[in-house]
Amino acid sequence: MQRVSDETLIPMLPIEEFERRERRRMSPVADIWDLLDRVKDPEVPVISIWELGVLQDITVQEDVVTVSITPTYSGCPAINAMAEDIVDCLAAAGYDHVNVQTRLQPAWTTSWMSAEAKRKLVDYGIAPMQKDDEGIQCPHCRSVDVKLVSYFGSTACKALYQCKSCDEPFDYFKNL
Repeated sequence: MQRVSDETLIPMLPIEEFERRERRRMSPVADIWDLLDRVKDPEVPVISIWELGVLQDITVQEDVVTVSITPTYSGCPAINAMAEDIVDCLAAAGYDHVNVQTRLQPAWTTSWMSAEAKRKLVDYGIAPMQKDDEGIQCPHCRSVDVKLVSYFGSTACKALYQCKSCDEPFDYFKNL
């Protein structure tokens, strides 16, 4: 069997997501990345900021930990809570000097969400994004017989749907 070198691999993800995963994989501060897996999205507390695709990078210079995050959209009200949770998590682990930077570029996209995050969304009662917003499935009964109630759901990154089979309303994470 012939071994394929990393240089010949073609990423099957958006390049920004591939690079984000590589930053974590190659990071000399893996323990800090692992600590931040405990920080959850305050609006969907079953997924971490890593699984959501918000956590971008971690660097340490001298005794300052700098964490870079990208909001799901530029006016996301949860980004401040995420930053506070990052500082609190790292302070509890003994990191006293933490700087959280918000990056708006490249813009966040739902394609940065992990498969595990999408599964957790369904378990939590939120339909994960679908390519071209087609085939949206009720997270309660799995029916695709659904209707849009409002383009804006509980947050601006979600739409409100109702299942015609089980009559349950549910949020759908928009394909951004």
